[in-house]
Amino acid sequence: MAFEKILVLDDEAIVARSMHALLQRRGYTVVTTGTIADAERLLARETFDLVFMDVRLPDGDGTQLLEKVRFQPAAPIVVMITGHASLESALNCMRAGAFDYMIKPYTNAQIEIVLGKAEHYHQAIRVARYYTQPEANESSTLLGNSAAMLALRGIISRVARTDATAFIQGESGTGKELVAAAIHQASSRAGAPFIKVNCAAISPTLIESEFFGHEKGAFTGATSRREGRFELAEGGSILLDEISEIPPVLQAKLLRVLQEREFQRVGGTTTLKVNVRVLATTNRDLKAAVARGDFREDLYYRLNVVPIAVPPLRERQGDISILSEAFIARFSRQHGNRTAGLSPEALAAMLTHHWPGNIRELQNTIERAVILTETGAPITPQALGFAEPVPAPAAECHTLGTPTPEAIRLPAPAAPVPLAVVEREHILAMLRHCDGNRTVSARLLGISLRSLRDRLRLLRAEGFYVPEA
Repeated sequence: MAFEKILVLDDEAIVARSMHALLQRRGYTVVTTGTIADAERLLARETFDLVFMDVRLPDGDGTQLLEKVRFQPAAPIVVMITGHASLESALNCMRAGAFDYMIKPYTNAQIEIVLGKAEHYHQAIRVARYYTQPEANESSTLLGNSAAMLALRGIISRVARTDATAFIQGESGTGKELVAAAIHQASSRAGAPFIKVNCAAISPTLIESEFFGHEKGAFTGATSRREGRFELAEGGSILLDEISEIPPVLQAKLLRVLQEREFQRVGGTTTLKVNVRVLATTNRDLKAAVARGDFREDLYYRLNVVPIAVPPLRERQGDISILSEAFIARFSRQHGNRTAGLSPEALAAMLTHHWPGNIRELQNTIERAVILTETGAPITPQALGFAEPVPAPAAECHTLGTPTPEAIRLPAPAAPVPLAVVEREHILAMLRHCDGNRTVSARLLGISLRSLRDRLRLLRAEGFYVPEA
C-alpha cells in the first residue's frame, strides 16, 4: 500500500464521515477535522501521506493552507474539494500545488480513481528518491591509507573534474560501485541524480526498456509510457554496473547513446537528447571478450576513455586493520554487541589471509565474528573462521600466519616459496585434515564453498591430486 495515513479536512460532518468510512475500509489510517487551525496543529505534529482539503472552511481558505503545506519537508499530496466549483478556483488550487481537484457531490468511484492516481504518483516519487539519493553512510566511504588507495583517490579527484566516461575495473568485492559514487559526488553533477543499473541482474528481454524506457503498447504489459534510467539520470550520472553482461543486440544502441547522446524509447519514434555522465564497471577482462567476439570493440574503446583499476584487498594489506575497525564499529551498533576489537592473533590471521572475496568477504567475516563473539570479549581467529585446533605433524613445522597452537601447520620449506604455492599447500592440507569434506574445509579456510570448489577445479586442471570426501 502506497499510503498509510490520510487527513480529511472538511467542515461538513456528513461528507467527512462518509469519506472517513470509505478510506478506513481501504485499510488507511484516517484523521478528520473541520478547521484550518486544527489541521495546522495536526500537520505540525504528525506526518500524512495524503490530504483531502475543502476550499471553503469556517476559519479561512483552504488554498492558503495548501501553499504552506507544499513547502514542508515530506509534504503530503493534497487533493482539493469544493461545492462551489469554478474555473478560477480550480486554476488557483492547481497553481498553489494541488495534485487534483474534486467537485461536490462526488461518488465513491471518483474517490477511488483519485486515490489510484495519487498512489501511483506517490510510488513514483519514492522510487525516484531511492535511485537518486546518495547513500550517506559509512558503507559508502572509501577507507584506507595504503599507497594503492592514495593513488586511487588521486585518480578519482582528477576524473571527477571532467565529464569523461570512466571505466572502473576490478575483482568482485573490491568496491567498484563506491568508486563510481565517489566520482559522482566529487563532480559538478553531485546535486543531480545518480542512477545505478545492475546489468547482470536485469532480464535480457527487459534491459532495453530499463535503459531507454518504453511507449504505451510497445509490448505486452506496457500499459503506459515509462521513462528509462537514462532519462531519470538527466543532468547527473548513470552507473552501468557489470557492463560486460549486456547482450550484444543492446551494445550498438548503447554505443549510440555514448557517441550521440541520444536514444529512442522502445516502441517510440521520437529521438530524445540526454545529458548524462556514464560510469561503467566490470570484473571481467573486456579485451578478451572483444577478442572472442562477445563484446563490441568500438563500444569497448568508447567506454575505456579513462580506465580506473581498483586494487584487490591483498594489495592493500595495510588497510585491513582500518577496514576491520570500521566494520566492527558498524556491526556492533547494528547487532547490539560491543566487542573488544580484534585480538592480536585474529589480526595476524587476517593479515595472512588471501581474501579472494576482497572487501565484501572481509565485511561478511567481521559481521559473523561480531555476532559470534561475547560482549566485551576480543574477536578470536576462531570467531573469524580462520583457525581450528589441528594436530601438528611430528616433523619440524612452521605455522601459517600467527604462531599459535590453533594454527594450521605445514612442513617448513627449505627456501622462500611463492604465495600461490603456500596458498595451494594450505588448501590441500586443510582438505586432507577434513578427510576431503568441502563444506567444513571452506568454513575453516574462511572462504565460500563455491570459491573452494573453483580453486580445487583449477588444481585438478594443473595436475594436482585433490582428496575426495
